[in-house]
Amino acid sequence: MSKSSILLMSQEAGEPAYERRSPWMLMIQRFKKNKRATVGLWMVLIFVFVAIFARWLAPYDPIAQNMQIILNAPSLSHPFGTDEYGRDILSRVIYGAQISLMVGVVGVLISIVFGVALGTVSGYFGGKADILIMRIMDVFMAFPSFLLALAIVSVLGPGMVNVMIAIGIFSIPAFARISRSSVMSVNSKEYIEAAKSMGSGHMRIIFKHVIPNSIAPIIVLSTMRIATAILTASGLSFLGMGAQPPTPELGAMLSSGRDYLRSDPYVSTIPGLAIMFMVLAFNMLGDGIRDALDPKMKL
Repeated sequence: MSKSSILLMSQEAGEPAYERRSPWMLMIQRFKKNKRATVGLWMVLIFVFVAIFARWLAPYDPIAQNMQIILNAPSLSHPFGTDEYGRDILSRVIYGAQISLMVGVVGVLISIVFGVALGTVSGYFGGKADILIMRIMDVFMAFPSFLLALAIVSVLGPGMVNVMIAIGIFSIPAFARISRSSVMSVNSKEYIEAAKSMGSGHMRIIFKHVIPNSIAPIIVLSTMRIATAILTASGLSFLGMGAQPPTPELGAMLSSGRDYLRSDPYVSTIPGLAIMFMVLAFNMLGDGIRDALDPKMKL
């Protein structure tokens, strides 16, 4: 009996006809029903759009100074006002969002490449390699993330490139541990044993079976780590270890505007709000993806 005949008979009997759906389709359906995750996704898309088209969206040059309009309050010509050098804050926030997203994405990509590689080797092969890699990761995780990033930037020198390297290094242990856990879970499945018994090499098994089936928690962690990376980069720039003047970075803008909190609070408040909404957006998106990938969640 064909599938269409079975569906027709079930409909005539008053029973709902179910179609087989892939896990990714189920994930998308769960994600769509999560309003908080949808809001987070739209916020992230807006920030990405602003970052990509910053050159055309910014009304002014973000580093051009105009001493005649120093610390002007928000107006029609300057919706977010001007800073202590007469620079347009809206333009600087737009370019600052571009820099923050670039730092977050690049820093997380660095940690994904090295963290997933180490975690996969540790979880798949086990033994002495597992013990050695995990003990090294334990040493890195013994230090607070921000302090480790600060120490790395202090050694390498201030600058956004070094900030991205520092973010990538301190995020490696998190990706290594979660990758190891996922790989160990997948490694015990029957199809892995079948692939080994058929003579498949380790590299083929890892790239064709292990990594694709252990990628879900890495996606969730990546989204949330971008938020952490943005916050860390802003903190380092606030301390003068990240972006250097006159680069329009949000943390540096927050730091330079703190001297005017009483007289002109918008100089530091607006960059601070931009950081808050960017971090909030990625955290909401990450929470939504995590819930959508949970098989216990009901549609």
